[in-house]
Amino acid sequence: MTAFLARHRRAIRILFWVAAVFAFAMAVDPHPPEIPGEPGDKFEHMLAFATLATLAAAGWPARNYAAIGLALSWFGAIIEIVQAIPVLHRDCDILDWAADTAALSLVLAAAFLIRRAARRAG
Repeated sequence: MTAFLARHRRAIRILFWVAAVFAFAMAVDPHPPEIPGEPGDKFEHMLAFATLATLAAAGWPARNYAAIGLALSWFGAIIEIVQAIPVLHRDCDILDWAADTAALSLVLAAAFLIRRAARRAG
């Protein structure tokens, strides 16, 4: 798996940036598309930020995961601040930011443990 990720690191990084732009666009769209089954706002936030954290961990494996987490958490906070702009007709909700941060933290903690186990295995 590590060899696969190393060979495709550039593509993973591009996917990360595409996903980040997509997440931001959906967050500021006054009428975002409905997801089948209506999973709920918090689930959508958690899915988006778990995806971003996964791509960031795979795309920049040598980076400090705490720094990645902080940057992604700030991204979530910025999205919430932008959603407070009245013309967007969106809601700024600190619980959305908390859901973002919880999801990315779980993914990065798992990535950290996997990376540590791989280093120990040699």
